[in-house]
Amino acid sequence: MMDLDPLWISLKTALLATAITFILGIAAARWMAGRDFRGKSLVDGIFILPLVLPPTVVGFILLYIFGRNAVLGALFFELGRPIVFSWSATVISAVVVAFPLMYQTARGAFEQIDANIEDAARTLGASEWTTFWHITIPLAWPGIAAGTILAFARSLGEFGATLMLAGNIPGKTQTIPIAIYFLVQAGKSEQAITWVLIILIISLASIVALNYWRKYQQRRLQPVAGEVYSDA
Repeated sequence: MMDLDPLWISLKTALLATAITFILGIAAARWMAGRDFRGKSLVDGIFILPLVLPPTVVGFILLYIFGRNAVLGALFFELGRPIVFSWSATVISAVVVAFPLMYQTARGAFEQIDANIEDAARTLGASEWTTFWHITIPLAWPGIAAGTILAFARSLGEFGATLMLAGNIPGKTQTIPIAIYFLVQAGKSEQAITWVLIILIISLASIVALNYWRKYQQRRLQPVAGEVYSDA
């Protein structure tokens, strides 16, 4: 009987990592899109850096940060919650590598919004919080949805950083990509092909479903801008 632990670990990791990346990516994107300050390019570069670095380099940096001899890693170790070789390590790795995709896509969506629409809402008495949730987010939603798709797919397929930080522990940190790698190494090509097909189906299904959802939301929320202008 096939061991399904890599499937459940991958899905749990990808879903939690996507949720965390969704929140952090939107917050960072909105903050960067609405401000101009010295060193902005450097901050933007740091946010995007995991996207261009080799996964093993990202894993090494995370290992250096969360290792037992590091300050942060030692703190978690003292609390009895070591990060290295734990399921938390798979989530952290996935969040770090997926964050740039969510951030960059959401930032592009925010920057394309006509500032006059938000100003019109404020003129009508809407608070910044209300404007953000009822005007900015709906208008940027197609881009945010695309970022969510990319973040989920990247989290699901993460390999290098996860292997460096979380290792290959069956039933604990062994995700589908890691399982595929070690099955191929062991000469078990048939089992590896099965996992390849599974991850292909999941990735394709998530992309198709979220694309349909994005189109639906775009059609449903398209009148928002017109309503704001007409009220103004």
